[in-house]
Amino acid sequence: MDVFVYGTLTEPARVGDLLDSFVFVGPATLSGLHLVEGRYPTLAPGGETAGRLLRTDEVSTLDGYERVDDGFYVRVTVPLDAPDGYPPEAAVYVGEPDRLDANATWPGAGGFRDRVTDYLSANEVAVRLGDRLTDG
Repeated sequence: MDVFVYGTLTEPARVGDLLDSFVFVGPATLSGLHLVEGRYPTLAPGGETAGRLLRTDEVSTLDGYERVDDGFYVRVTVPLDAPDGYPPEAAVYVGEPDRLDANATWPGAGGFRDRVTDYLSANEVAVRLGDRLTDG
């Protein structure tokens, strides 16, 4: 699976400590969401975020690292703008602002996951892969 990473997971040493098998496909930009700092970085509606595209089959390990089961982050998918041969979507982890002490607001009603998925459905949010390729 291709995953857009924007925080500590952009660091090869950190990812190497966490995953047995991965590759950094290259630099990427997430349009439609911007970086917000808190106890841990997260995303909020609007703007852009620079990061990297990480490819791994160890998604359950990433889910554990991002504490998805504890509700700290949700994993969502967005369209991936990349050359032929790449998957059509990339995963993105979005942190719950209240749990991360981050100054971010997600519009809508319902739980955090519902507000994120509703925003993604109603707005143009996508990952764009950069030009150069790097290995991790």
